[in-house]
Amino acid sequence: MKGLKKKIDQIKPKFEKGGKFEKLHSVFDGFYTFLFTPNETSRSGVHIHDSNDSKRTMIIVVLALLPCCLFGMWNVGYQHFLATGETGKNFLELFFYGFFAVLPQILTAYIVGLGIEFVVAQMRGHEIQEGFLVSGILIPMICPVDTPCWMLAVAVAFAVIFAKEVFGGTGYNFLNVALVTRAFLFFSYPSKMSGDGVFVSLGNQPAVDGFSGATPLGELASMAPGDQMTNVLGDPLSFTDIFFGLYPGSWGETSTFCILIGALILLFTGMANWRIMLSGIVGAFLMALVANNWMSDLYPATALDPLTQLCLGGFMFAIVFMATDPVTACRTTAGKYIYGFLIGVVTMIIRCYNAGYPEGAMLAVLLLNCFAPLIDHCVVSLNIRKRMKRAEIPNS
Repeated sequence: MKGLKKKIDQIKPKFEKGGKFEKLHSVFDGFYTFLFTPNETSRSGVHIHDSNDSKRTMIIVVLALLPCCLFGMWNVGYQHFLATGETGKNFLELFFYGFFAVLPQILTAYIVGLGIEFVVAQMRGHEIQEGFLVSGILIPMICPVDTPCWMLAVAVAFAVIFAKEVFGGTGYNFLNVALVTRAFLFFSYPSKMSGDGVFVSLGNQPAVDGFSGATPLGELASMAPGDQMTNVLGDPLSFTDIFFGLYPGSWGETSTFCILIGALILLFTGMANWRIMLSGIVGAFLMALVANNWMSDLYPATALDPLTQLCLGGFMFAIVFMATDPVTACRTTAGKYIYGFLIGVVTMIIRCYNAGYPEGAMLAVLLLNCFAPLIDHCVVSLNIRKRMKRAEIPNS
């Protein structure tokens, strides 16, 4: 690495002001700071100097996502071969089938998203920001594995430009970019994002009799009282299957077990706030408990018990990896509790009482992204009023 750094340092002046490739300074700086930790520190306006920077922060979040990512790749292969009746495949065959199935989506998200960020940074003469290192892997993980790459490219371009760059780039967006991408896909191409056909036969082999591409949450809309959620073969799903993620769904968000591993990494490294996670889970559990106690045949999702509601679909993934985004979440301590709690409550309200959209986590997080500044404003205003009352001098 020292030899590589020495060679890069030799060509560095060509990309600085007055150099031959001055116009590509932002692109060069982006690659340089990705490979090596900068040895410069801010000279003013900084309270703490340390070795951490946003690139390292983003990389830790990506590492926290790896358990979900790797399991999701394996599960793509598992669901496919389960549907086609080829149950004799070994672990590596299942994993690599899924790996090559999702690789085009990952490459599409990064190429389109980073390409736009590189162009915008170069036009503005700014440094290339690192936020898309996380968004680039989050986006394909929360999308169906059979989403066409051209659809994904259009959605990523829309989200990066209109939900991020027009507001100033990383650190200025008020909506989560990954969820804006998914929302764009959901409203523009609902047949691909409605909860049906999330796992399909990606090869030429015909599926076995009784195969269905619907996710468990997608099945809820047409379930009769007493029916059970099933896998692709029509066999009932157990809570163990749901907890470990052995069911169809957007490929990166099905395994609660892997999500909890990622949550521990984020909490141990201080990259995410536990208040949002805890309050979100409490809010979802209480709302699911209320819905279950007053279940109705008109709303099949109310028949699910609270633990199943927590582990099913994308709620846990959203509350751990997207609701905790420090840019779009609340900043005040009390605001974090309110923000997370409302995300949990709104998710379960949408899931239980809107049969047309059984997965409510996406809309819940985006809605509370919009209200996060208002929540913080109310919390700060309340604290100011309390302090003013304490500061008042009693009449003599």
